[in-house]
Amino acid sequence: MKKSILIVEDDPIMRLGMSHFLKSQGYLVFQCNDGREAIQAIEKQRFDLIITDLKLPELDGMEVLKKAKELSKDIGLIIITAYAEIKSAVQAIKEGAYDYLAKPFSNEELLITIERFFKFQNLENELFQLKQTLKEKDGLKNFVGVSPVMMNVFDRITAVAATDVPVLILGESGTGKELVANAVHGMSNRWDKPFIKINCAAIPETLFESELFGHEKGAFTGATEKRKGKFEFANGGTIFFDEIAEIPLSLQPKLLRVLEEQTITRLGSNEPITVDVRCIYATSKNLKELVASGLFREDLYYRINIVPILLPPLRERKEDIPYFIKRFLTFFSEKYGKPNITVSGTSYNALLAYDYPGNVRELKHAIERAVILAENGIIQPKHLPEEITSIVADSPCRKNDMTLDESLRCFEKQKIINALLESDGRKIEAAKKLGISRKVLWKKLKEYNIE
Repeated sequence: MKKSILIVEDDPIMRLGMSHFLKSQGYLVFQCNDGREAIQAIEKQRFDLIITDLKLPELDGMEVLKKAKELSKDIGLIIITAYAEIKSAVQAIKEGAYDYLAKPFSNEELLITIERFFKFQNLENELFQLKQTLKEKDGLKNFVGVSPVMMNVFDRITAVAATDVPVLILGESGTGKELVANAVHGMSNRWDKPFIKINCAAIPETLFESELFGHEKGAFTGATEKRKGKFEFANGGTIFFDEIAEIPLSLQPKLLRVLEEQTITRLGSNEPITVDVRCIYATSKNLKELVASGLFREDLYYRINIVPILLPPLRERKEDIPYFIKRFLTFFSEKYGKPNITVSGTSYNALLAYDYPGNVRELKHAIERAVILAENGIIQPKHLPEEITSIVADSPCRKNDMTLDESLRCFEKQKIINALLESDGRKIEAAKKLGISRKVLWKKLKEYNIE
């Protein structure tokens, strides 16, 4: 496909000569004789390269440059300048021009400069593609999971990361919501811009507005100097609101207005400041219930819940537990200088059977504790928390000659039977205890032939 070049030059002889030469070299060439006409052309059509004189009727070359960069950051610009205007040409390069040509110049000089730009652009594109590939690989490297539910999570992260839409991460405490936020930002086009994290549960209500929007000197008692807020610090990048459900109800309308208008106003000031920020939110609470009870604004809920990502609890993805055990063992063995740590069969069965109300965080801490306490390089049941080992004390699934798959199936079946016994056979109640749907429970009953 031919590269398109716009020539902006008020000297008709020079403009026509450049146009004729570049057409003979295989380029698609367009012409304008003043700055205003050039800007109108740029607004209507995208060009690969603009070659413009600095001195033009109506609007000068700097105005053409600024408008072109406003419409497309990756467009190429080459400035034509008289020898006496070289300082202005250097300033134009600082403003985003690729290079300049001092009059008079030959066709060969013009062609070399143009070809050099397109080679540079190709390298930039290749570098961008490489960075995108690395981002996709690195973005999910901290995750562990082979279960179908986690595959869905990975697909959702990959799909949404490159956009600027808000993301709401839902999940119990310890499921890895911050890891998802890190991945979404790291795989986004804002990956090299600020990533500001806010724990909404840790900020006193009286300081919330100042933390988010900043304040002017003297705005309130103790405001001894002007201070930027999180939105200004994150400008161009991303803000992660952890535990968004904890944001004070009185502040929610102000946050909603900022999200919709992309402007903030510091406390003690009337001057709006435009910000460009992508927002990611996380909560372990049920926002729908909070909306119904009047503790969370419905309009704010719909504003942040555009793309939800639901992280399943560890009890619903037990096939991932062996991979977590392996990763945490490797990490803590290296951290504490205890190589070749292994897990006894009974301990392993206990780790597989436990439901982990604290999710991945609880499993991680259990492995860390066990590595520290392990004797002779083997993790025994006594090195694990009591709540984990007690679950298999009377279990029929603790035989050491069982394969991993047999143990998992045995523990799952036993868990279902216990839930049915505790609920007197009421399947809806049993499904609720197990943290699964009634449909999934019926499927499991059939699979394990449980009456």
